[in-house]
Amino acid sequence: MKIDQAETDMDLTDSGLRYDLTVPLVRYYSKNANDLPKPFKALQMGNVFRADRPQRGRYRQFMQCDIDILGDPTNLAEIELILATTTTLDKLGFKNFEIRINDRQILKAMAEYSGFAEEDFDSVFITLDKMDKIGIDGVKEELIKDGYDEAVVTKYIAMFDEISSSDDAVTMICDKLADYLDEKVVDSFKEIITTVEKTKSDCFEIVFDPTLVRGMSYYTGTIFEIAIPEFGGSCGGGGRYDKMIGQFTGNDVPACGFSIGFERIILLLMEQGFKVDSSDDKICYLIDKKVKGAKLAEIVEQAQAERKKGKQILVSFMNKNKRFQKEQLVEQGYENFEEFYND
Repeated sequence: MKIDQAETDMDLTDSGLRYDLTVPLVRYYSKNANDLPKPFKALQMGNVFRADRPQRGRYRQFMQCDIDILGDPTNLAEIELILATTTTLDKLGFKNFEIRINDRQILKAMAEYSGFAEEDFDSVFITLDKMDKIGIDGVKEELIKDGYDEAVVTKYIAMFDEISSSDDAVTMICDKLADYLDEKVVDSFKEIITTVEKTKSDCFEIVFDPTLVRGMSYYTGTIFEIAIPEFGGSCGGGGRYDKMIGQFTGNDVPACGFSIGFERIILLLMEQGFKVDSSDDKICYLIDKKVKGAKLAEIVEQAQAERKKGKQILVSFMNKNKRFQKEQLVEQGYENFEEFYND
């Protein structure tokens, strides 16, 4: 059967696969908010889909691991999400990675200070988001090519040079943008960084990155990404999206989330030869099929007791071809066997 070619963009977007887990979570919350605790903390994993070109660590179907806090207007939400995510990565053995942090309000203030019109912010940020690929000179060249005033672009680019050479970039840029930033936004942003720095482990650094944009237009405040050197790109990220729930309910609810790309983390672990920690004591209890009742319960109870000691116990009935059964189990790592028969 011949499939007709889509004629317009809208023909391609009448339906689609799930893009992320955030919008479905918001829809769920909007329907069930009255029955949920406040704040509502969610942890979920699920497959999502993107129309990307497949490459190392980037797939059209992949799994996201999300944690979100809905209903907390304070910066404790960002602090808890950052620390929870980095603790997980630390336990997996990742070291020397960065949590890059920025705020959409700072991004907008920098653009406004430079002289860009508000309706051009999104276009400017799309170009800025290419900084890691085309460099600061490339960003400047592209903005001028797009028709923006050269003096405005030059003023904008100069701020990034100032930030890169400053010992206290956050204070410097926020002081410069004082007329364009709410003082509460500045204080909250600084408090997030200070609190994380005081309480974090040694496995990562939190770094102010004024070029961090995050592609999702629904972010309203703090945004962050995980940068792991071995991958050379983002392995996760998130931010505050205080306006999304209101689009469903008519009433805005503060919300913040952090997501890790499962496949990217697994890819790095596999490249590092990571193995799941397990006990060296892998023992198989082989039980004769004539064993029943109290005797069977006694064997299972013994297995449970050994498992509590950290041993890996497999309980299985004997096959007719016990020799072949053992050979298969040896391939699975079981070298110790205990056999049980009726007394």
